[in-house]
Order: sequence, then C-alpha cells, then structure tokens
Amino acid sequence: MGRLAGKVAVVTGGGSGVGRATALLFLKEGAKVVIAGRDPAKLAAVAAEANAGDALRTVPADVSKAADCANLIGAATAAFGRVDILVNNAGTNIKDRTIRELTPESWEMMIGANLHGAFYCTKAVLDQMFARKDGVIVNVVSVAGKRANPLGGAAYVAGKFGMGGFGMVLSNEEKDSGVRVSNVYPGEIDTPILAARPRPVTEEQRALILKPEDVADAVLFVATLPPRVSVPELVIKPTAQMYW
Repeated sequence: MGRLAGKVAVVTGGGSGVGRATALLFLKEGAKVVIAGRDPAKLAAVAAEANAGDALRTVPADVSKAADCANLIGAATAAFGRVDILVNNAGTNIKDRTIRELTPESWEMMIGANLHGAFYCTKAVLDQMFARKDGVIVNVVSVAGKRANPLGGAAYVAGKFGMGGFGMVLSNEEKDSGVRVSNVYPGEIDTPILAARPRPVTEEQRALILKPEDVADAVLFVATLPPRVSVPELVIKPTAQMYW
C-alpha cells in the first residue's frame, strides 16, 4: 500500500518537468491521477511512460481559461468520484521578459498561466473539499515568488508572488475547514522551461540545479502529512544556489 492509496490527485502542467515527475511519483504511491496541460501529445507520452492503465487520465486544458479549469476538475471527479489533492503546477516563461520587452499581450499571457490558473483550478475544487472537510492544495510556486530577481522577469515574478500570496491567504482563511494549502518554492530546476532563458543554460549548470524528481518529493511530503499538520511554505533549492 502506497502513501497515497485511495487518493485522487489532479496535477496541472503534467506533460513535462515537475508535473510529470509528480504524477509518476503519485501513481507509484498508489494514487489515481489526472494530468492536464495544453499539449495533448505530451500528456499522451506521460501516460504511455506511466503505463498505469485507468489509474491515470489525461485532460487537455489551458489553465488560463476558467472554463478549462472547471472542465478539468469536473472530468477528474466524474472519472474517480472526487479530487483529494490538487497540485497547481502549470507555469511558463518567455525569452523577452524584461520590462522593456514585455507587451500587454505577453504580460496577460504570463499572469494567466502563472497566477490565474491556480485560482481557477482551486475555485473549481474547493466546494467538494469543503463538503468532505478534507483536501490538500499544493501550489508549485518558485523562489521567484519570494525574491524579485530580474532573472525570472517581471511578469513571471509578479505571477509567482501573486500565486504565493493567494495560497497563504487561502491557507489562513480555511485553517478550520479541513482544507490545507502548501506553497512549495523551488529554486532553479532542470526542466523544459529553461529553454525560454534569454541565455542558454550550460550542461555544467544543469548538473548543479534541482531535478524535477526533487521537487516532486517535496510535493509528496506535504501531501502525505496527517490532517493535523500543515506546511504553509517550503523552500527547496540547489545547494549551489544562494537564497537571501
């Protein structure tokens, strides 16, 4: 019996990186999992890799759209009867990320993907969690949501600061409802989002930074604690990366 036996989890951004690693780990721990993302081919590749049969479902979704998020939670609930754990992991970045380079259109896209999606998915799942007086929401934020370093870019930083603030307010508002909220703040991770860096990341750098599986372990940790325990914030970073 795995630590998540009998649990149902929804993981956004599940087609690659941290979302993929989290979904695979959750399946290994006995959960039924629904992964969402904008690219059906990536979702299908994860499903083929997992080889988990009916324990894994895929739902194409753009989390910047409220209707897609409602459909995602509805599809997961229809498939498995409930959603016990929501992992708000979807996010993106762009190369033209300085304030001089940002446009209203790119700003709105970034805020939609990195902030609005967490709100939309959370709102879609809360009522059933309230009814059961039980549920875990894990927001995969970023140290860019703690430290406003220009490396991430203004729109990414703003979205992540907003995501972290949203999670903290919800955690405090609902401390007596049975719904627990954790913000996980990873440092640099070796994921496909690195391809959007203005300067390419070297293989030497990749060897020193976090792997998606490291962050998935952190998500599993907060998701498997007993109901009496809440981890509002967890920072996980490469040993070689400064945090101040």
